[in-house]
Amino acid sequence: MDFDLAQVDHLLSTTRAVRKRLDFEREVPDDVLLDCLQLAVQAPTGSNRQGWRWLVIRDQDKKDKLTELYNRTALGYLTEAAKTAEQGSQTGRVMGSALFLAENLSRVPVMVIPLIVGRVEPGTSAAGLFGSIIPAMWSFQLALRSRGLGSCYTTLHLAHEAEAAELLGIPAHMTQAGLLPVAYTKGTDFKPAERPPVEEITYLDTYKNPIR
Repeated sequence: MDFDLAQVDHLLSTTRAVRKRLDFEREVPDDVLLDCLQLAVQAPTGSNRQGWRWLVIRDQDKKDKLTELYNRTALGYLTEAAKTAEQGSQTGRVMGSALFLAENLSRVPVMVIPLIVGRVEPGTSAAGLFGSIIPAMWSFQLALRSRGLGSCYTTLHLAHEAEAAELLGIPAHMTQAGLLPVAYTKGTDFKPAERPPVEEITYLDTYKNPIR
């Protein structure tokens, strides 16, 4: 199959962590979410277990309580990080954006909590468990972007995962992999981020041997 590489590359390079440009006022229909999730579950999973589960949260009381859990960790950390980051730097902008999201998280139309069947137990691989859900999360975010929506991968509420599980009725054998705020975006003109040349961070056969 011939793909339009320009379109594919643009999608891959401009799917950003969106915070300040989330449209808190516009409704996100269920059918759009389900279309994106249908694409997400095409992602590979370990041993083909297909253990992904998705919890969609629209109830305002639950969003408020999740925001409170999130901000127990987020506000102090992000406020300090935003102060100490170099003014005008990419990191400074990201920290300011993350603080904005923390302060406005409860306003998002939808929160999606990706779940995976299983827990990281002694002697088991965290990489194996999370490697079975994170690819699906990224596919979900790509599908959102292609439809004019945005999100960002957040994990700060996981410091209080047990309380979130109790709030949402998540059984003990399930692991929360993050929290994705979902909304339409204000504009779609996102650009690639500044990244180092891959030649500077890629090695051949041994970490001491740069590929170029």
